[in-house]
Amino acid sequence: MYPFLTIGSFHLGTFGLFLWLAAVLAGVVLHLNFSRSGVDADALNIVCLVVLGGVLGAKTWHELQNPAELALTMRQIFHSGHALAELLEWMRSGIAWFGGLLAGIAILFWQGVIARPNGLSGARAGVRMLDLAAPAAPIGYGIGRIGCMTSGDGDYGRETASWIGVHLRDDALVPTLHHGAKVLPTPFFECALAFLIAWILWQLGRRMRPLGWLTGAYLVLSGVARFGIEFYRINPKLYFGHHFSNAQVAALGSVLVGLAITLLVRSQSATGGLSPVPPRTERSVA
Repeated sequence: MYPFLTIGSFHLGTFGLFLWLAAVLAGVVLHLNFSRSGVDADALNIVCLVVLGGVLGAKTWHELQNPAELALTMRQIFHSGHALAELLEWMRSGIAWFGGLLAGIAILFWQGVIARPNGLSGARAGVRMLDLAAPAAPIGYGIGRIGCMTSGDGDYGRETASWIGVHLRDDALVPTLHHGAKVLPTPFFECALAFLIAWILWQLGRRMRPLGWLTGAYLVLSGVARFGIEFYRINPKLYFGHHFSNAQVAALGSVLVGLAITLLVRSQSATGGLSPVPPRTERSVA
């Protein structure tokens, strides 16, 4: 794992590098979806706002799980002689997927209300933006997970002797419990699942769907993927007799909300939704 790329005296964090790449690729997918849906909006600007809000939301959710520890950490940082440097270092680790998901949804909804895709307004415009972003979201998530793995920030899986295991470098942000042990590269598994989910949602978006249906499908698929991968992660099991982690409970919530959305909107006829592909016009051949 390579938390930093060193070029002379310049140190570039690989997590930040992959976060940038995640924003770019997600922006490309969202732009392509805008194009096939006849939507005139700035995809890259929307994705940048979502990434920024998502990181802040993920960090906030993680830290609020233990307010007393957060308060102690803040006192230590601001009473040190290098508060800004230590604050930036603190921001680089300790994030929660569910907090990022909630923040991203809120910002996408708000951006939809502003952009008014396909001439919609109000809540319908916000939901339409969520549907349009459904294939792009897992692309950004998957690439971001690679950044988690390269920085060794604790998102890796449990220790293993299997051939699929990988070694972390000594400068990993969160070292393994036993020095030199191999761990399951669960971020790579998540990346593969995320790309599969993106492909499924892209294909589903080729047909007319009721507003909100694709958003519900995304919540179900991403929730199922995260719930399953957590069995191989090192997150502590805190709930239901210490069988499920905090992320698994959040993933179950995502699945239930997604199912509720798809069931609520399925009564709408196909014509009640919007086609992602604008009507074609005949072109003459020169």
